[in-house]
Amino acid sequence: MSSPVPVTHHGHTRRKRLALVMLLALLAAAVLMAGVGAGAVPVSLAISARSPVLSGQTFQVAADRLQGTGFTQYTGVDSTARGRFPDAVSGIRSADLYDLCQSVVSKVPGLGAVTVRITAGGGGHPAHASNLVVRSADLSGDATFRNVTMGVDAGTIGGPAGGVGQQATAVTIDHLRQTTRAVSAATFRLNGLRLSVRPHAAPCF
Repeated sequence: MSSPVPVTHHGHTRRKRLALVMLLALLAAAVLMAGVGAGAVPVSLAISARSPVLSGQTFQVAADRLQGTGFTQYTGVDSTARGRFPDAVSGIRSADLYDLCQSVVSKVPGLGAVTVRITAGGGGHPAHASNLVVRSADLSGDATFRNVTMGVDAGTIGGPAGGVGQQATAVTIDHLRQTTRAVSAATFRLNGLRLSVRPHAAPCF
């Protein structure tokens, strides 16, 4: 008599493997977010951060106040998956952002609009970024520049040679509202970090 063929419960095994993979992913995400919150992990918020080509989708950045030192700005061009777009490239060597909000609204098949939203820097404990670079499609607020020079060669401040740029020793922007395709920083310390995913459109402004 031949021995019985063992029965393998593929569905049960797959569910176990899926649960294990999801648990490991959640643990990795928790470690990453803890590192970001402590300022230990460099971050880049460019929708497709792993690719050298941006997605081209815009997202919003808002803050009650931005205080920074070492400000530069010039006109650049984004090469994205959706084409090429002109933008204003702003660099700040050291920046504090009070009541920061960042949001991106995407269309998800079967769900419609979904918003990923990050808030930080409340309660008088601002978020802090070093070597912050923001590529803006639109920016508004009440700005004060200290020791500003306009018309400098953009090539001397990181932009294309011969282009027009400006620089200042310090900048303060109240009621900052910004639409951008990419934000990067050497470090970004997000005090009081909160990330939420909402099944509807809920942008920062």
